[in-house]
Formats: sequence, C-alpha cells, structure tokens
Amino acid sequence: MTAEVMAQEETQAAEVVVVAVAEPQKEKDAEENVEPREPSSVDETKPKTVEKSSSYKEESNYLSDLKEFERKALSELKSKLEEAILGNTLFDPKKEALPENEEKKNEGEEKEEEEEKKVEVEENDVSIWGVTLLPSKGAEGVDVVLLKFLRAREFKVNDAFEMLKKTLKWRKESKIDSVVDEDFGSDLASAAYMNGVDHEGHPVCYNIFGAFESEESYQKTFGTEEKRSEFLRWRCQLMEKGIQRLNLKPGGVSSLLQINDLKNSPGPSKLRVATKQTLAMFQDNYPEMVAKNIFINVPFWYYALNALLSPFLTQRTKSKFVVARPNKVTETLTKYIPIEEIPVHYGGFKRENDSEFSSQDVAVSELILKAGSTATIEIPALEVGYSLCWDLTVLGWELSYKEEFVPTDEGSYTVIVQKGKKMGSQEGPVRNTFRNNEPGKVVLTIENTSNKKKKVLYRYKSIKSSF
Repeated sequence: MTAEVMAQEETQAAEVVVVAVAEPQKEKDAEENVEPREPSSVDETKPKTVEKSSSYKEESNYLSDLKEFERKALSELKSKLEEAILGNTLFDPKKEALPENEEKKNEGEEKEEEEEKKVEVEENDVSIWGVTLLPSKGAEGVDVVLLKFLRAREFKVNDAFEMLKKTLKWRKESKIDSVVDEDFGSDLASAAYMNGVDHEGHPVCYNIFGAFESEESYQKTFGTEEKRSEFLRWRCQLMEKGIQRLNLKPGGVSSLLQINDLKNSPGPSKLRVATKQTLAMFQDNYPEMVAKNIFINVPFWYYALNALLSPFLTQRTKSKFVVARPNKVTETLTKYIPIEEIPVHYGGFKRENDSEFSSQDVAVSELILKAGSTATIEIPALEVGYSLCWDLTVLGWELSYKEEFVPTDEGSYTVIVQKGKKMGSQEGPVRNTFRNNEPGKVVLTIENTSNKKKKVLYRYKSIKSSF
C-alpha cells in the first residue's frame, strides 16, 4: 500500500555529506558539508522509501581487500602470535620450556611439570570474544580480531602485538569472560543499554549521562574508588553483551554504534571523572569495537571538556566522534539509524511494547517539502470498518500540520481528526489512529511556513476492525 502525495510546488532533495572529523565539530560545520543533488529524471514530489545511509562503513576484513602492507602486517602478527602461544610465552615472556630429556629429581618436580603442561594447554586454547586466537587452528574470526588491533596501532606489528598481550592479560586478571554472568542489580539499567540497530546493522548502545544528574546518584556511582571500579566492571558487562551480538567474521558486522546523551548530565568536572577511565578502558582493551561515537544534546561546555580529554585519545578514536546540539538530535541520528529504530523520545518511531507497529511491519517513506510549500499525504480507507494508524515526523518541524478524514461521498461531512496547529521545532513524532464508518481517506496536510526545506518521514497501516 502506498500513499498518494500531492505537492503544490516541486521539491528538490539535498544530500547531506557526513564527514568523519578529527575533532568534534559544531552544527555549523556540518551544515557547510551540504551539496546539492544533481538533476534527476525521478519525480521527487512522490514519496520514496527511505534509503540506507552510506555515511560510514566498516573497513573490509577480507584479505583480498587489504593493501599489500596490511596483508604483510597481518601475516607477521599471526606468526608472532602463533610462536608466543606455542612457546607458552604469551603471558610470561621470560618463561622457558624445560628440556625434554631433563632428569626429574623428585616427585615434586613431576607435579610441577604437570601443572606447567596444564598451563600450556590453557594458553594454546587462548581466545577473545569467542574467537580462538591460535592462527594454525584456522578460526574464521581470527583475522577480524587481529585487524582490529593492527588498525588501532596503524599496522605497526610490534605495537599491535603488545596491545593484544596487554588486553589478554587484563581480561585474564580481571576475569572479564565471566563478567556477563555477574549481577549488578538494576540501579544502572537506565544509564546505558542496547536498543536496535543502525542502517548498516551495527547494534546501538545508548549512554545516558543524565542518570547521574543528582548529587546522590553521582556519589552512589562514582563517590569512591571502589564504586568507580564497580561501574567500570558493569560497563564492561554491557560492552561484552553488545559484542555477543556481533559477527566477528569477514563481511560480518563487527562493531557497535554508541550514542552518548549529555542532556542533564553532571558538570564538566564530574563528567570528566566519569568518562576518563571508561574511555581509556575501551580504547586500550576494545579496539575498533565502536564504529561511531555520537554525542547528542551537547551543552556548550562540552567543547571545553573535549579539550581536556583529547590528549588521552588517539587520533583514530577522535575521528569517530560526531557531535549534535539539542536542536539537531533527530536529524543527526537519522543519518545513521533508521527512524523506526530510533526511540520516540529522540524523535523516532520506536516505542516500547508497541502494539501498532513493528520494525518489519511497513516501510517508512519520505518526502522533501520546499520552503513555503504545502503537501498532503493521503491514506486510503476504501472499505468501511478499518482502523488506520500512522506515524509522522518532520525534521526540525516549525510548520503547520492537520489531519482530516474526507469521505468519498461528497454529501458527507469532512471529519477533523487533528485540528490544524503550529508545530514547534522541539515537537516529537505524531502518532494517531482513526476508524472509518464510511469509505474515504485520511488526509495529512503539512504546510511549510518556514524559509527552509523540510524532510517528512512517515508510515501507516490499516487493519480490519473486529467490531
């Protein structure tokens, strides 16, 4: 089922180019990256299905796609790793294997040798994120994992190898493999959670800094070193659970998208304490596990905080930062996440326990509304007794909107479903339903009274009523 759209003026779409930046940029910088789309024979006044964003993609993990120096570095790293694991020196480089023909002096030495053999077997089975790391075992994901460490260290083999060893040691000493089964209670559940996927299939993790707005909640989480350590361990658990959703194989989705909401967050000094250790932990032990770090509802003081944290971050990490002020949240998120996967409080269509729509229900359509123009979206109801439901949002709003039911019978009266009203820039998405008692159509009228073109996103469905 498709909606008929009648635009009083032709509209012209524009393509927004999102550029990875070395430092977080203000919205003004992003707006300068708008390029007009070349003329097309396609009628842009008609609705079209929302296309996936090509704003960013993961780097390929296929050997055939790697540059020659990258393949060489990967081969060298695999050789070093194989030698370290088989030589039982991965965790203790000073350890030397006993000569095979060494005479055993007593029963105590025999037991000691048995223990060493157990350790050797354990190290031969070393793995990370469910991937066995001994290259000769041929695990499908080993190249993907090793490339993450290489990219984090600009394909410097020795640096990548040292990073991998430190990560494995940290995981072993901190017992990270068992952290997913630990119970941290529900106090931090609202501070960070996984919800949906982006255009490319990356699982999306939301970090809500406003959860620590009050002094009580802040002190409860970060007041002592012990509490900060517990928070870091809980955050590790969420990261590990997110990684379990990934496909660490060539061609698979192998990283997350992180959304950092700074609305009502503590001041910069407190936020620095809360984020410095977390960022360092992720950067050192979870290389290339985050495709993008998007900061939304960013206050002005964030830029000063960024200057303080910047020295602790690699250039590659900083290049993945995207920043959006409060009035650009929905617009920014839709560049990376389908509108039906964005929670309703961020301007999207996703609602908890939604009984009307599912993400696979119907496709979302869009239209571009030129400044000073009016468009109507018609939802047909040709038979009696149907329940019509629709979601609609306009990025940035600042226009007039109304909903009516227009009967097919010209002698019947038009029914006002939603009176015309001026929609402010901070309006959320509209959802409404209507049950028709006669054939007709629901007409959604959008009048763009602003001097800027607007993007309209919508979906609808009709269900035969059971009464």
